[in-house]
Amino acid sequence: MMKGSISTELGIVTVSSDVIAKYAGSVAVECFGIVGMAAVNMKDGLVRLLKRESLTQGIQAELTDDNVLTLNFHVIVAYGVNILSVSDNLMSNVKYKVEEFTGMTVDKINIFVEGVRVID
Repeated sequence: MMKGSISTELGIVTVSSDVIAKYAGSVAVECFGIVGMAAVNMKDGLVRLLKRESLTQGIQAELTDDNVLTLNFHVIVAYGVNILSVSDNLMSNVKYKVEEFTGMTVDKINIFVEGVRVID
């Protein structure tokens, strides 16, 4: 597990990539058109919607040595939405909020649409 480090005049702050992934996931599920994060079972190819407490399974946060983030999201989108618009919205919201939250730079956000769900 990678950790990002931020130096201050009082010491060093270390942030786990799991914390970043959990925060990014909570921001993502609030975005319009995102039903939730997805877990893909590689053995049988099944996709399942993750519960709110296990969001980090659908997100990978990768950190470089100079605290630059790459975020990979596996999402399920709502039926009938424009996937490009939803993706652009997710990218801009997550980039802004994660950079504000961590003080680190988000270099890339990759979105993998794993499924579509009809919302009641």
